[in-house]
Amino acid sequence: MDDIVIEDLTKSYASGWPGRPPFVALDGLSLTVGRGEIFGFLGPNGAGKTTTLKILMGLVRATSGAAFLLGQPAGDVVTRRRIGFLPESPYFYDYLTAEEFLGFYGQLAGLGRAVIAERVTDLLSLVGLVDARARQLRKFSKGMLQRIGLAQALIHDPELVILDEPMTGLDPVGRKQVRDLILSLRDRGKTIFFSTHILHDVEMICDRVGIVMKGRLVASGRVDELVRQDHTQSVEIVCQQIKVEGNAFIHSLATRVLQQGQQCLIVLPTSDAVDAMVGEIRRQGGRLLSVTPHKASLEDLYFQEAAHDTAHVQTKSLSERAS
Repeated sequence: MDDIVIEDLTKSYASGWPGRPPFVALDGLSLTVGRGEIFGFLGPNGAGKTTTLKILMGLVRATSGAAFLLGQPAGDVVTRRRIGFLPESPYFYDYLTAEEFLGFYGQLAGLGRAVIAERVTDLLSLVGLVDARARQLRKFSKGMLQRIGLAQALIHDPELVILDEPMTGLDPVGRKQVRDLILSLRDRGKTIFFSTHILHDVEMICDRVGIVMKGRLVASGRVDELVRQDHTQSVEIVCQQIKVEGNAFIHSLATRVLQQGQQCLIVLPTSDAVDAMVGEIRRQGGRLLSVTPHKASLEDLYFQEAAHDTAHVQTKSLSERAS
């Protein structure tokens, strides 16, 4: 069963200037998020990620199309009780302590005093803020605020957690803490849908991803399927005791050859010529140190789609000018 279903979602805004076409934030977006999975919604700033999340939460109305969360239309008041949400730039009552802050949101969620006390303790432990429970939020770092924000989104034990750019502005330690927290939520059976433009985080923790460019979904699926992990982009061979200068055979196969003293780096465009290159190294009396295949990455796919989208927009613009 899918916890999120988005069907042909479109959102446009009036330009505010006579004669100018409306700005299209979402252009026929469709995707699904399965129960119990981590789905990364990936795209550059201005791609439509936040607009999508606001429509899912009922904060913005779609121009056309439909969206469903936990089997109900997006924005359904009853269903919201089953959803945890952390916006990109949350507002915190920074005069409250961490304990008071979570207790306040527990009351808003309609929880009893005993339940709130138990969940506050559990959540502070989950996000690693037990020692800061009596500290005012104004004294929290950016990473600590992100973690207390996540705890707030979980105070009512939601089934579905939606996060808008949860890693933005964090240092490497803070990003790792948030990644570990997201993984622990999946282990607890939660569904997590989060937007980001940080490729490394998506590749590390997501079950599936969707890439959006200018409001359109350009790719969706498992990371290993999208980047074709069985396809080797290049192979690096490191060897010693061989001189490659003037060796026409090696240079005919390699895209890059770098000699530094006795050590040599040879880069092949594919794995097809590995056996021939290794054979040549041995014939020359060289010593083979390593053969390292490099797979396609999510970053490669991301920039490939970005380049394709840019080319499409330029072609469309030229066509419109010609007409």
